[in-house]
Amino acid sequence: MTETKRLAYSIIQFLHDQLRSGDLSSDAQESLEVAIQCLETAFGVSVEDQSLAVSETLPELFAKATVKVADTPQVKINSTSIPPTEDQLAEAEQLKSDGNDQMKVENFSAAVEFYSKAIQINPQNAVYYCNRAAAYSKLGNYAGAVQDCELAIGIDPNYSKAYGRMGLALASLNKHAEAVSYYKKALELDPDNDTYKSNLQIAEQRMKETPSPTGGMGGVDLAGLLSNPGFMSMASNLMSNPQVQQLVSGMMSGAYGPMGSTSSPAAAAAAAPNDLSGLIQAGQQFAQQMQQQNPELIEQLRSQIRSRPPSASNEEQ
Repeated sequence: MTETKRLAYSIIQFLHDQLRSGDLSSDAQESLEVAIQCLETAFGVSVEDQSLAVSETLPELFAKATVKVADTPQVKINSTSIPPTEDQLAEAEQLKSDGNDQMKVENFSAAVEFYSKAIQINPQNAVYYCNRAAAYSKLGNYAGAVQDCELAIGIDPNYSKAYGRMGLALASLNKHAEAVSYYKKALELDPDNDTYKSNLQIAEQRMKETPSPTGGMGGVDLAGLLSNPGFMSMASNLMSNPQVQQLVSGMMSGAYGPMGSTSSPAAAAAAAPNDLSGLIQAGQQFAQQMQQQNPELIEQLRSQIRSRPPSASNEEQ
């Protein structure tokens, strides 16, 4: 658990550094502040916990890891390396065939291993990367599939299947706008491919259907609120409050009397069966209770409403 906290601390420290950089918009800064609060709550750490600090920052660790990855044959295509012999090429082709056989029986993890071995022998073959991308997609590793498709396209920019599989991986990541561009490129190279045509139509339709992340009631990020521990805790506390329970019961039964009123719901309903002002009053009382329980969260909610875009229904994130 200590190592997990160290990692969480490094991420929080990185986010704090980004806040201090001054390169972010006010909305982005607010989002980072919320992210920091969530991480601190989830892992029980804060930026003040110096005992969790590591010798290198997250960007430094990432830079080192990037250098290592760049030196790996599977990722960096080094055209100056010694070309494989005829026997090695034949071995790589056999490994590819073995991978294809594993794909047919839906043993996708084994297929990845065979394709990876083929790549180690001959990293200049775009087909091996493209085939491994298909196996990664079957395993749900869409990010790995995207990377392999990029490598395949880097080797052979006219490889239509790599563009098509890139489109599938991006669509699985809900990046439908990017998927559309890759499907179009695949169709440029292979205009008679019905699969590409069908996938393009689906991606374009999904692009139109994709809601804005800030969509919801009045531009409020409802999904974000429901996943916010502070909001859910506040809602739970509110609903366990006897006064709130009485208020909700009154709103549902039509009794919109004052909070804490000792009159029965039936009597209140008889006095004001369709009293719109009573409903407004009840809503105001409910809002006051929310404000008292968690004023910071309510302010975040107000900020979302104030900063919502005029129309984001067709935006793609």
